[in-house]
Amino acid sequence: MKIVAVIPARYQSKRFKGKPLALIAGKPMIQHVFQRTKACPELDEIYVATDDLRIYECVQEFGGTAIMTGENHQSGTDRIAEAVETINLADRDIVVNIQGDQPIFQPSMLSDLIQALIKNPKIPMSTFMHKIIDDQEIHDTNNVKVVVDNDGYALYFSRLPIPFYRDKKSKKTLYYKHLGLYAYRKEFLSAFTKLPYSLLEHAEKLEQLRVLEHGFKIKVVETIFDSIEVDTPEDIKKVEQNLS
Repeated sequence: MKIVAVIPARYQSKRFKGKPLALIAGKPMIQHVFQRTKACPELDEIYVATDDLRIYECVQEFGGTAIMTGENHQSGTDRIAEAVETINLADRDIVVNIQGDQPIFQPSMLSDLIQALIKNPKIPMSTFMHKIIDDQEIHDTNNVKVVVDNDGYALYFSRLPIPFYRDKKSKKTLYYKHLGLYAYRKEFLSAFTKLPYSLLEHAEKLEQLRVLEHGFKIKVVETIFDSIEVDTPEDIKKVEQNLS
């Protein structure tokens, strides 16, 4: 079985144009993400999927492999699905989706994500959750929350706090933040991107809800590691302060 990672990277970001090429401690962000990914021993190959020649050339300059994709993808998953079709993969091979704006994630997280699919051949897709410690993140709609069943499969993802604690005096509140790294079986990735756009996905603007609404399961792995996303230029300083 082959295991590959694909990092989607687009130049035209509404809040931060040219984000993958932004310098963090002297290196472009996409290089930081690539090098972190490379530290995962289970991966056979790593690709950057982009629609921009500047990003493509940057990846080549630091010794990575890039694949040019179309410009009109609605999501990084769609971009990855196009790139994967140019790679020689079998249906049961595993594709890891690593967000190009998370430059300081722990590489060991990828191993945990991959192992979830290896241990259970029936799982089509896996992702992460992290226990929320900072109360501000609970009500921040940029931080997606997730609830799972007793076996660790996603029940729902939302930008609002879930679950809702009806008893306001409850001392046993617990919230989990979703971290947007994914692993899919190649056959499921191809099928997922062909599923009709769903009602819940439209409401929350969360593509993983399309999976749940169409009756598929997502295994959610709890991790002790958080991952800082770069959404605006101001986030660069935050990342540099946590860089190790």
